[in-house]
Amino acid sequence: MTCNGVESEGREPGRSVQTIEQVHREIVEEFEFLDDWMDRYQHIIDLGRRLPEFPEEFRTDENKVKGCQAQVWLHAETRDDRLHLVATSDAAIVSGLIALLIRAYSGFEPRTILAAGNAFIDEIGLTEHLSPTRGNGLHAMVRTIRQHAANSCVS
Repeated sequence: MTCNGVESEGREPGRSVQTIEQVHREIVEEFEFLDDWMDRYQHIIDLGRRLPEFPEEFRTDENKVKGCQAQVWLHAETRDDRLHLVATSDAAIVSGLIALLIRAYSGFEPRTILAAGNAFIDEIGLTEHLSPTRGNGLHAMVRTIRQHAANSCVS
């Protein structure tokens, strides 16, 4: 697969067709609806609780995200020219952040992920309201996802 050519949008077959920008906008709007940061933190924790079970065979050093204070495992695979992500963490808020990132990037073509920014993170206010160590971990997770997308483009 190469990442040249016309960029196509949309997600997995059977899902409603949305651009990655539309998904990011939905996430921002969802957080704007919440009144204060205690509600937003609770929402993030709730998202993490709804993550699907993470397969034990994916808990490897290769899948461990470097740069996170909490333990985070992220497994990526390309199927049908789309990057599919599963992840887990041992920390509640970090699990919620993972859930947001999976929603924001999983199921899109690698070139679409690479072309998309991550402005939604700042629009939500995550960078501003997370502790420095959690903020660094969040950006490490984004870098890891982007690296998986880049690797998929050249394979």
